[in-house]
Amino acid sequence: MQVTNQIGDQHEVPAEKGAGAKYLLPFILITSLFFLWGMAHNLDSILIPHLKKACELNNRQSTLIDTSVFFAYFIMAIPAGMLIKRFGYKNSIIIGLLVFATGAFLFVPAANTRTYELFLFALFVIGCGLTILETSANPYAAILGPPESSSKRLNLAASFNGLAAMVAPIVGSLFILSGKTNTPEQMAAMSDTVRAAYLLEEASAVKLPYIILGSILVLVAILFYFMHLPSMKPQHTEVEIKPGFFSVLKFSHLSWAVVAQFFYVGAQVCITSFFIRIAQQGAGLDERTAAYYLGIYGFLFMAGRFIGTFFLRFVKDSVLLSIYCVISVFLCLVAIYGTGIYVIYALGGIGFFMSIMFPTIFSLGLVGLKSNTETGSSWLVMSIVGGAILPYGMGTLIDMKHDDIQAGYIIPLVCFLIILYFGLFGHKVKQPISS
Repeated sequence: MQVTNQIGDQHEVPAEKGAGAKYLLPFILITSLFFLWGMAHNLDSILIPHLKKACELNNRQSTLIDTSVFFAYFIMAIPAGMLIKRFGYKNSIIIGLLVFATGAFLFVPAANTRTYELFLFALFVIGCGLTILETSANPYAAILGPPESSSKRLNLAASFNGLAAMVAPIVGSLFILSGKTNTPEQMAAMSDTVRAAYLLEEASAVKLPYIILGSILVLVAILFYFMHLPSMKPQHTEVEIKPGFFSVLKFSHLSWAVVAQFFYVGAQVCITSFFIRIAQQGAGLDERTAAYYLGIYGFLFMAGRFIGTFFLRFVKDSVLLSIYCVISVFLCLVAIYGTGIYVIYALGGIGFFMSIMFPTIFSLGLVGLKSNTETGSSWLVMSIVGGAILPYGMGTLIDMKHDDIQAGYIIPLVCFLIILYFGLFGHKVKQPISS
């Protein structure tokens, strides 16, 4: 029996009864990857204010944490697609897990020497591992089941990425953030020995969480090695466009999905990267309380994924995406111009309403690509480089505005307007644009 998937490929599916049950364990394993890379990304939201303090950085320098991770997506997306074609989904996932683990373990020498450049290199290695995982797991989750439920399946798996958005800030507040914030005058009053010891203590706080994370990744890689994953082999037809890295952009809906994903990831990273800072500045919270609210933000993000997956039963995915974009634009305005606890409420609301955007854009972008699905997936993963570029621009804007964090949120607002265009018009599948 053959099933034509929503994203365009035809895949061999076992004909015997219980074939759907056969996909359950593989889907659970793939879903665990969404949680693990969610932990990595959401710990970055803790690392930015923490390493800003430990390594004495300005706002722009602190956003290089995001740049290191998300630039890796741009560099590694094409090699990741090649890995999948050469070694298959399972082996690519194992490689991604081991690269991810290597980056996590590099946090130990980085913390011991309090070398920011080594932290950035470790994060770049983590980003390379994440690229391989996401390029493998997103399309695999989409094809692992009935074609009509591709968007729902991706959103369900991505809900556990949302779970990580809640768990990571809690872990970070308990094991990384010290709650100690010294003013420039207090730092200047310290002796060189006391100051060096304080900064080294702050930097060393990251070691234990990342050692544990790296160890878990190795164990999961071993589990994948010994588990059987169904082989999803595309069957191509004569009418398909021959696969090509640039020819796939002839599909205008994919091109718009790449643009939308660039701005979505940029918006998400901007919002989370400066969440603790805006909570301190706009709502007057201390560091650890701000991290607690970041955990609530993560809970709302997770809840949005589950609730959004439910809504997709009744509302067309592009329509729900557009509605959520309009609400997110309004909430960005509240974050920019609001004061007190209303700023936190607005950010929490943004987390809820942007939760479905990544998997929905991803799924809509892959519709009808057939033999170009892996290449299209590589483009969509490359577009994650928005998380490297836009936060750096936001940090620069904040520094130009004399540390006005709220003013920087104009950037996510513009991003949501661009995604809104994709939801309304850009997602529509048309005949490939002729050369």
